[in-house]
Amino acid sequence: MSMSPADAVLLAAGPSPSPSPTPSDTQTPRVPSLQDAQEKATNAAGWVEQNWSTWLAIGLRVLLIVVIAAVLRVVVRRAITKLIDRMNRNVQSADGSALGGLLVNYERRRQRSQAIGSVLRSVASFLIMGTAALMILGTFQINLAPLLASAGVAGVAIGFGARNLVTDFLSGVFMILEDQYGVGDTIDAGVASGEVIEVGLRVTKLRGDNGEIWYVRNGEVKRIGNLSQGWATANVDVTVHSGEDLDRVKATLDEVAGKMSAEEPWNELLWGPIEVLGLDSVLLDSMVVRVSAKTMPGKSLTVERELRWRIKRAFDAADIRIVGGATAPVEEQPADPTAGMAPPSAYANATSPQSAAASPLAPPAPTSTTK
Repeated sequence: MSMSPADAVLLAAGPSPSPSPTPSDTQTPRVPSLQDAQEKATNAAGWVEQNWSTWLAIGLRVLLIVVIAAVLRVVVRRAITKLIDRMNRNVQSADGSALGGLLVNYERRRQRSQAIGSVLRSVASFLIMGTAALMILGTFQINLAPLLASAGVAGVAIGFGARNLVTDFLSGVFMILEDQYGVGDTIDAGVASGEVIEVGLRVTKLRGDNGEIWYVRNGEVKRIGNLSQGWATANVDVTVHSGEDLDRVKATLDEVAGKMSAEEPWNELLWGPIEVLGLDSVLLDSMVVRVSAKTMPGKSLTVERELRWRIKRAFDAADIRIVGGATAPVEEQPADPTAGMAPPSAYANATSPQSAAASPLAPPAPTSTTK
């Protein structure tokens, strides 16, 4: 392409300076017109029209999840409540006898049912609502992997830091579900013993024999001895002299047992006949006869005290000697009052020949010399 001489001269001279702007050439802010607003509204309406179906689907899905979770939660909680009420109405012992029903009082059933119902309802609500929340987050296309990983790490940290609390809680849950003890029972928990006055998921409250109150953590209980379930045994050992007639002793004990079993209120406290088991031990100078009876739980000491009282009165009336202890004291011969006296001696009489012979000789009288 050929260049004219005029163009070559202009190119060699360089670019011409741009004219300075004048106030009339500055750009003023553009005011949106009605047409621009209409155009933007049209674009927004088009965008909404394109995405309204997606929004509607997400909203309906979230609403459906919430409704299903709420209905399921109500149904499960009502089912748990009805199950607990049915358990309260049909409380029986393990063998289904009427005797077991007498061992569980109203307060014990009420607290046990409340604790079990509260735990089950809380667990059901947590599982249902937690699952619904995760499903809603997934509906909004939120990545749940970091959230679940963080929750897992936090759960491990909390569980490690509060392991004693978790142990107490789980031990309390299983203790209540297995009905190991309840309000009104007398138990031996190893670390403390007494009557149960309150049962909790974390702590069990006991009242000791001297009136003190023990707070025992459920996680620290390794063994439990329940003295109020089933039946108790009243054992009385009677120590008599080895020279007593065994047939007469047994007949007297049988008479005491028969009278006590027929009288009130002992006939209600005794759940079996009072039996004379026989000789428990035979020593050189004493014999131990054991008497046993099956009683209502927690009433063995009362029955033992009354049985000892009646046996003592009956033995006194029958002239049967009771010795106090495993062995009777050895009867000592009466002391001889003359054992400490010296035998008579001849030296006691001052006029006796022996006394005169043993007396010292009198010194000779002094003699005087005269000049």
